[in-house]
Amino acid sequence: MNGQINGQAILENVRRYRGIASLYRQTAAFRPSQSWSLLEQAREWEARALSELEASFATRMDCAAPLAA
Repeated sequence: MNGQINGQAILENVRRYRGIASLYRQTAAFRPSQSWSLLEQAREWEARALSELEASFATRMDCAAPLAA
Protein backbone atom coordinates (compact mmCIF):
# COMPACT_ATOMS: atom_id res chain seq x y z
CA MET A 1 0.00 0.00 0.00
CA ASN A 2 2.84 2.40 0.82
CA GLY A 3 4.27 1.85 -2.66
CA GLN A 4 0.93 2.77 -4.20
CA ILE A 5 0.72 5.99 -2.20
CA ASN A 6 4.30 6.84 -3.09
CA GLY A 7 3.57 6.11 -6.75
CA GLN A 8 0.55 8.40 -6.67
CA ALA A 9 2.66 11.18 -5.12
CA ILE A 10 5.27 10.77 -7.85
CA LEU A 11 2.65 10.94 -10.59
CA GLU A 12 1.15 14.03 -8.95
CA ASN A 13 4.58 15.68 -8.92
CA VAL A 14 5.08 14.81 -12.59
CA ARG A 15 1.68 16.25 -13.47
CA ARG A 16 2.47 19.42 -11.54
CA TYR A 17 5.93 19.82 -13.14
CA ARG A 18 4.51 19.37 -16.63
CA GLY A 19 1.75 21.87 -15.86
CA ILE A 20 4.33 24.43 -14.81
CA ALA A 21 6.32 23.75 -18.00
CA SER A 22 3.17 24.27 -20.04
CA LEU A 23 2.54 27.63 -18.38
CA TYR A 24 6.08 28.74 -19.22
CA ARG A 25 5.57 27.75 -22.86
CA GLN A 26 2.24 29.59 -23.02
CA THR A 27 3.78 32.69 -21.48
CA ALA A 28 6.63 32.53 -24.00
CA ALA A 29 4.09 32.73 -26.81
CA PHE A 30 2.85 36.08 -25.49
CA ARG A 31 6.21 37.54 -24.47
CA PRO A 32 8.53 37.22 -27.47
CA SER A 33 11.27 39.31 -25.85
CA GLN A 34 11.50 36.81 -22.98
CA SER A 35 10.71 33.67 -24.93
CA TRP A 36 14.18 32.11 -24.82
CA SER A 37 14.37 32.42 -21.06
CA LEU A 38 10.83 31.17 -20.57
CA LEU A 39 11.36 28.21 -22.89
CA GLU A 40 14.53 27.31 -21.00
CA GLN A 41 12.51 27.31 -17.78
CA ALA A 42 9.93 25.05 -19.44
CA ARG A 43 12.70 22.69 -20.53
CA GLU A 44 14.04 22.53 -16.97
CA TRP A 45 10.60 21.67 -15.56
CA GLU A 46 10.12 18.96 -18.21
CA ALA A 47 13.55 17.56 -17.32
CA ARG A 48 12.54 17.52 -13.66
CA ALA A 49 9.38 15.58 -14.53
CA LEU A 50 11.34 13.08 -16.60
CA SER A 51 13.92 12.68 -13.85
CA GLU A 52 11.18 11.94 -11.33
CA LEU A 53 9.65 9.30 -13.61
CA GLU A 54 13.02 7.69 -14.32
CA ALA A 55 13.83 7.49 -10.61
CA SER A 56 10.45 5.94 -9.93
CA PHE A 57 10.88 3.28 -12.62
CA ALA A 58 14.44 2.54 -11.53
CA THR A 59 13.22 1.97 -7.96
CA ARG A 60 10.44 -0.31 -9.17
CA MET A 61 12.84 -2.30 -11.33
CA ASP A 62 15.23 -2.70 -8.40
CA CYS A 63 12.38 -4.01 -6.23
CA ALA A 64 11.08 -6.33 -8.95
CA ALA A 65 14.48 -7.84 -9.80
CA PRO A 66 14.57 -10.23 -6.79
CA LEU A 67 11.04 -11.40 -7.61
CA ALA A 68 12.02 -12.30 -11.18
CA ALA A 69 15.01 -14.36 -10.06
